[in-house]
Amino acid sequence: MHNTIVLYISLIVVILFLVMLAQKIKISYPIVLVLGGLVLGFIPGIPEVAIDPELIFLIFLPPLLYEAAWQTSWKDFWKWRRVIGSFAFIIVILTSCVIAYVSNSIIPGFTLPLGFLLGGIISPPDAVAATSILKDVKVPRRLVSIIEGESLLNDASSLIVFRFAIATIVSGTFVFTDAVTDFFLVITMGFAVGIGLALIFYAIHRWLPTTPSIDTILTFVAPYAMYITAERFHFSGVIAVVTGGLFLSDRSHSIMGHLSRIQGVNVWATVGFVLNGIVFMLIGLELPIIVGQLGENSLFDAIKYGLIISLVVIVTRMICTIGSSWFTVFISNYITTADSRPGMRAPIVFGWAGMRGVVSLAAALSIPLLTQNGQPFPQRNLILFITFVVILVTLVFQGLTLPFVIKWMKLEEMDYELPSQEQDVKIRRKLAQESLKYIGENYADEIPRNELLQSLKHKLESDIEFLDHVKEADPMHSGLDYVTKYQQITKELLERKRLLLHQFNKKEMFEDEVIKQHLAQLDLEEEKVRQQFLHME
Repeated sequence: MHNTIVLYISLIVVILFLVMLAQKIKISYPIVLVLGGLVLGFIPGIPEVAIDPELIFLIFLPPLLYEAAWQTSWKDFWKWRRVIGSFAFIIVILTSCVIAYVSNSIIPGFTLPLGFLLGGIISPPDAVAATSILKDVKVPRRLVSIIEGESLLNDASSLIVFRFAIATIVSGTFVFTDAVTDFFLVITMGFAVGIGLALIFYAIHRWLPTTPSIDTILTFVAPYAMYITAERFHFSGVIAVVTGGLFLSDRSHSIMGHLSRIQGVNVWATVGFVLNGIVFMLIGLELPIIVGQLGENSLFDAIKYGLIISLVVIVTRMICTIGSSWFTVFISNYITTADSRPGMRAPIVFGWAGMRGVVSLAAALSIPLLTQNGQPFPQRNLILFITFVVILVTLVFQGLTLPFVIKWMKLEEMDYELPSQEQDVKIRRKLAQESLKYIGENYADEIPRNELLQSLKHKLESDIEFLDHVKEADPMHSGLDYVTKYQQITKELLERKRLLLHQFNKKEMFEDEVIKQHLAQLDLEEEKVRQQFLHME
């Protein structure tokens, strides 16, 4: 146990340095982590790190899915629900079928059930890698929303295909009607479990005397409760976590106080970063173990099969995304769609963003060693190796080239007429105006004799005047200079206040706790200034 703890602490330190390296060289950190793990795995003397698939599914998957659900916009998710649903379910099943028939035709001894098993494993793209690249490149909001929404559901559909394929191979029987019935039952009951438990946590957050710390802990308990409960009854734990997470995140403003929300966001951002870092590093570290388990399969043939399957995965997704665009144009003649003319550029980028990740590797590792009759599970080691090659090719090749594809396509924002900066100014100006109007209508008699209200009134008027100046200024010159200078002076003033507080803290007459409260307030003020002008930088 002691050695394991030391190993994982060392792993986290390596992850931190690799992420900093990724920021320095401007490459998405999942790519650098996988390649870093790959290099470490072949260094003599490095302890062997074997991934326990149950550990990945039970410890890592629920919180990562839950965090993704909380970060997803329900408004955008519902707007693009048809596209998200088709790629999360229909396209995953279609991809699994294509992989099944291709692998059955090119790999000796590879049956169709084994092909469906491989297809279920490698069909779901990993959103963490895609979104980490997209956040550094200017892309339409719709593209990010669809990728995030797809990632929330495609893991569930792929794992269901995986589960049915395993059952068919182990038992030797497959009944189509039973499989279809079980598929819809697993999904439907997963939704039911997620909503049911979400309602329980909703009631706890809203009506019990919780604190910010209790609220934050409950957000960690919720995904595990949803996942374990659903899986206990053989339903989709992934669907349960995603459904419950979307339900609670959409109501967070009514069930949590502001301190709970601030603390929760900060804690989850850190935990999510660490969990994602560990799993991407483990992918790279696992390769030497997988290569050593190839057995009778030659390394050359295994690489060849892996590259062919990788090409099939990429081409299939590209055909599906472009085909979905054509289908949308056709179906728009009969039903109302979010966009009747999606074009080709966004679908091409969307198709190229289909990198595979940790769920695929964890699923492959969870293949049982033996069948029901005690025989070794057929082609298990080869499936593991092909899965790793697909992850490596899609993550590194597509991940490194995705920014260039985005720039080549020259995507423009199609859903929002106003740029983010103008939206921000418009919203803030309207909020200030409504606040000023409310004070004038309800507390006009209080203002002359209350200096704090006078100060608040002057601040609101000053905010409106400032926003008017920003709105009218040339955004490429005076407006941006105006904001930059304001931020610089504000930060200098905050730093002087901090120095003064530290001087106060050296005197016996001031309590350390009081000083810390003021320092925390300055941190909030600095973050407020940064957030206010985030879209103008």
